[in-house]
Amino acid sequence: MSFNRPSDDAEPLHVVLFPFMSKGHTIPILHLAHLLLRRRLAVTIFTTPANRPFIAQFLSNSSASIVTLPFPQKVPGHHDIPTGTESTDKLPSMSLFYSFALSTRFMQPDFERALETLPRVSFMVTDWFLWWTAEPASRFNIPRFIFSGMCYYATTVAKAVKMDRLLFGPQSDDELVTVTNFPGVKVTKNDFERQFREPFGLELEFTMKITTLSATNCHGIIVNSFYELEPVFADYWNLNCSPKSWSVGPLCLAELPKAQPEPHKKPTWVQWLDEKLDQGNSVLYVAFGSQVEISPAQLKEIEIGLEESKVNFLWVIRKIESEIFSAGFEEGVKDRGIVVRDWVDQKEILMHECVQGFLSHCGWNSVLESICAGVPILAWPMMAEQHLNARMVTEEIMAGLRVETCDGSARGFVKSEGLEKTVRQLMEGEMGKGVRKKVKELAETAKKAMEEGGSSWRTLDLLIDEITCMQ
Repeated sequence: MSFNRPSDDAEPLHVVLFPFMSKGHTIPILHLAHLLLRRRLAVTIFTTPANRPFIAQFLSNSSASIVTLPFPQKVPGHHDIPTGTESTDKLPSMSLFYSFALSTRFMQPDFERALETLPRVSFMVTDWFLWWTAEPASRFNIPRFIFSGMCYYATTVAKAVKMDRLLFGPQSDDELVTVTNFPGVKVTKNDFERQFREPFGLELEFTMKITTLSATNCHGIIVNSFYELEPVFADYWNLNCSPKSWSVGPLCLAELPKAQPEPHKKPTWVQWLDEKLDQGNSVLYVAFGSQVEISPAQLKEIEIGLEESKVNFLWVIRKIESEIFSAGFEEGVKDRGIVVRDWVDQKEILMHECVQGFLSHCGWNSVLESICAGVPILAWPMMAEQHLNARMVTEEIMAGLRVETCDGSARGFVKSEGLEKTVRQLMEGEMGKGVRKKVKELAETAKKAMEEGGSSWRTLDLLIDEITCMQ
């Protein structure tokens, strides 16, 4: 197939990328930037002062330009956001998320002024949460795509559930209900956040803006997934929903290989993994993302469960959790467990040969990184669409097992015995072997999708070709 791309002498297409101020939203768009730069597009990324260093480091040695806009401070109705907070992982509590997200709309005037100074923009890709970018795109006649950090499964199932009002029946919160448009899919009310079922106040305002205004004057949705992973749900979206979607992932595979550091310069946790590999031991990676809030009681059960499981583990925790950690826990497990309090390169850990399982909250980025590494997941969803992601992982693509709660509820408390049992099943049991085999097959499929000629490669080519024809 031939494409009407600009020749080497022609002015390259120029794309503006604007990620939402959260690492989980930003990193995939930065991976997308790498793909676009490799296709000889000019790339300009918008961000805020506090987020610029991370983005600059991520895109070092590239030709991408970064434009910094001031983040709104002390805006009317949002005085609860601490001064200087410019990303969700810096919020003192996720209860402030909606106030934070809604306050971003005050960046619109600065965004419009900056657009006026740029070379001609061929198209822009803005995060779904930045609904207010629709107006500047329309004003400047710039084709706009919205970036979705969710999988098709979660997006389409949630849409179908809402359309059929399945969450308003007489069922209990944990009673399974068949999704009308997907007879093989069963969900419960507890698979959805209360804000999805009964939004009000700031939650309702934000939900209305991203579900109605984000798709206004939108040329399409860029989805961080690959067609072969969820064809039924991708097809359903493009046959029954709008705007058109483009599957260009897994974007984590777009990152260029890093130079291997000298052994003494490796992070301590990578050195520890190397030691476990030399000893012939497998390791369980444990991480729940940068935004999940875990109670002290639940944290204690995790400690006991991991200790009693007798498996080797690498556990990444947030600073706030380290402050309530049990004294003596790390000393007690030092021969087979390590606790990390720093930001880590999760993909590097998952790709390490000795890592054979991932106890995860099932954020979509984490799910994709685990699949691409061929590492099975022990699903423990906690917030947002993670419960739907967990159902997809354990029931649809069979790439993992699920943590056992003490009352069987999707949102139930996890006792140490239940965690110990499921950790052993994943790392040592027959069920673990089955999902490990399946996820390794998916890893190969994901790799092929991103290679030249693969489904995601071709989709991105088609998107660029469509924009080229519009110029």
